[in-house]
Amino acid sequence: MNFTLKKNSKLRHNQSTFDESLLLIFFALLGFGLVMVYSASSHEAFSSGNSFSYLYRHLTYILLSLTATFIVIQIPMKVWQALAFSLVIIGVCLLGIVLTGLGKEVNGAQRWLTLAGFSFQPSELMKLFIILYASDFATRKSGELADFKNGFKKGFLPMLIIVVGTGVLLIIQPDFGSMFIITVIAIGILFLGGLSWRFLTSLVVLSGFVFWILIKIEPYRAARVASFMNPLDNLWSTGYQLSHSLFAFARGEWLGIGLGRSMEKLFYLPEAHNDFILAVIGEELGFLGVVSTITAFAFLVAKGFMIGARSAQLEKYFSSLVAQGIAMWLAVQAIISMGVNLGVVPTKGLTLPLLSYGGSALLVSCSAIGILLRIDWENQQMTKGGSV
Repeated sequence: MNFTLKKNSKLRHNQSTFDESLLLIFFALLGFGLVMVYSASSHEAFSSGNSFSYLYRHLTYILLSLTATFIVIQIPMKVWQALAFSLVIIGVCLLGIVLTGLGKEVNGAQRWLTLAGFSFQPSELMKLFIILYASDFATRKSGELADFKNGFKKGFLPMLIIVVGTGVLLIIQPDFGSMFIITVIAIGILFLGGLSWRFLTSLVVLSGFVFWILIKIEPYRAARVASFMNPLDNLWSTGYQLSHSLFAFARGEWLGIGLGRSMEKLFYLPEAHNDFILAVIGEELGFLGVVSTITAFAFLVAKGFMIGARSAQLEKYFSSLVAQGIAMWLAVQAIISMGVNLGVVPTKGLTLPLLSYGGSALLVSCSAIGILLRIDWENQQMTKGGSV
């Protein structure tokens, strides 16, 4: 009997499991997001006749997203690598379809497709697809990417065509925020994959110039950049959202005014349950709530980079770049979303991953976490001598 217990204990010890700390912070962010979405949307939902409408829909999105996470965890990374090019082409095609009569226009932007009664944004899928494709590309073309003199045609141009093509389709929608995120992700993964510093410098300078041109040619973008420096000077126009976001943080002080008691969500702060959910957190839970949220994201991003570093040690370079690309994506989008709420960057409609209301963004974010969990599981399998 003692022998059997020892044997079973040894088997359990040798089994690979999922990272418990990563799962904990993942579920904590989802649960916290559900509470804050309900709080931020309650007044708007009540005015429409059902105080729980946003809560029920967001809970549905969470259940669907968790199902997607479970499915994604079952897929080996070698399958994702084999599908990387096909997925990015599918993503580009979906972005093109959005611009046809099949696309749905909301608030002047044509970014949505409707399928079986659900609307989703192909740009959210493209963020994940570009991570997979760029990681595969950098893994296969590492030698050419490092060769500035002879590597442009084979090692740099194909990736540049994909990124530029994606950017053009996104800017027509228009979706400047997603274009920026995807460009940063692609450049970051190529850099981690061994991109020559000359290529990197050229790409950063070119991207900066293009973004500057895109801001200058659209009056509303230029107005946002100008107004975020002094939002109170444009309180009733371009500075309205940011001004009320700052009012929310100021009212919250250190410990907040209490969960569910936000004043700014009473139609003063547009998209309170979506783009400006951090402002509601700041008002209701105060400085402590904001710092806790930032800490949770910092931990999540750090775990992603740690998993990527472990994959690199095991010479799983595709998995390493995917893990670090996901961490980079979550970090950049969270920083921009929080920065918009805090008035650090110009106002731009970007959700806070795993927290904000929204179906397609949540679905893709949870799928990305599923890939991270799969990479970590495969790392454990290899460390213990197993096969994947």
